[in-house]
Amino acid sequence: MAEMTSVERVMTVLRRGEPDRIPHFEWIIDKRVRHVLCPGASTEEFTVRMGLDAMLTAPDFKTVQVAPNRFKNEWGIVVEKGEEQHSTVVQAAIQTMADFEAYQAPDAFAPGRFDSLQKLVARYKGKYAIGVHLNDVLSIPRNLMGFEELMLTFCTEPDLIRRLVEMSVDLNIQLAGEAARFGADFVFTGDDYSSAQGPFMSPNTFRELLYPGLKRAVKGFHDHGLPVIKHTDGNILPLMDMILDAGFECLDPIDPLGGMDMVLMKREYGHLVALKGNVNCATTLVNGTAEDVVRETLGVIRAAAQGGGLIISSSNSIHSTVAPLNYLAMLSTIKAYGRYPIRLDFDASGAGEAFS
Repeated sequence: MAEMTSVERVMTVLRRGEPDRIPHFEWIIDKRVRHVLCPGASTEEFTVRMGLDAMLTAPDFKTVQVAPNRFKNEWGIVVEKGEEQHSTVVQAAIQTMADFEAYQAPDAFAPGRFDSLQKLVARYKGKYAIGVHLNDVLSIPRNLMGFEELMLTFCTEPDLIRRLVEMSVDLNIQLAGEAARFGADFVFTGDDYSSAQGPFMSPNTFRELLYPGLKRAVKGFHDHGLPVIKHTDGNILPLMDMILDAGFECLDPIDPLGGMDMVLMKREYGHLVALKGNVNCATTLVNGTAEDVVRETLGVIRAAAQGGGLIISSSNSIHSTVAPLNYLAMLSTIKAYGRYPIRLDFDASGAGEAFS
């Protein structure tokens, strides 16, 4: 098969097809890991130098510092930046329906909202798949209220949940339209629905309060010509019928800590949706040997590569405690054994020795 560009490779997988080789990219690659493998490299530079397949960005929301390590953003939320690259919400913006009625969401069309996307498009359009992180139905309500308060509100004031979901969906469809206009190739949404034990709410509650908005969000993204990768950790099997019916092109990360088995997912759902994941970033990539990483990566290839529709990545992100050489072992294994037509009888004994 002729060599594809990264964007051709990723978009082929999102159509559940076979590319020239299995693509790879991560939502987050912590700077500590990046700088061991490529000293001083930004995420963009790292993507180019290491041969990853997607450039990722998000809408640009303004922030102002309000305390050491704490910042207030355009959503009216105060977040704290810690050791990891993502932030933690420490002060919510909405507690009651009255708060919601007085609330003003950010403007999707504000000047500069997609400056970061436009820079990536100018440099890499047609070479790398360019993805934009948006949301669907849960993360924005969670951030605006705080997780515990939101969970209580599902029981005490479902109408407020409906209003928050409606606002989230409306705004993110607008953002998707702008992202498409500026040249994005796909959307990924990061709203987690589950823990390792199961969904945060009952399937009936999800169906009543979140599912209608979820379908509307994905349809809105599709109406703007953008395929969607759905990220959610945990055990999502009780929600699978609704997640699949919403129409996502790809599911991520097929969380092994949530009991999500790649063999089962490929067998039961691989004809309906592409899969992304699922080398364990809680154990194997942190404190496993390089041989462990090679073995687990090959296990993902054996489980789900046949017929295409697979992106290999970690089971969440390359966070700060991932061993850099373990990440390199995963990436090298994908490149060495992930070329189509896939062979399932390969002998990879000793393949991890170079990283030990």
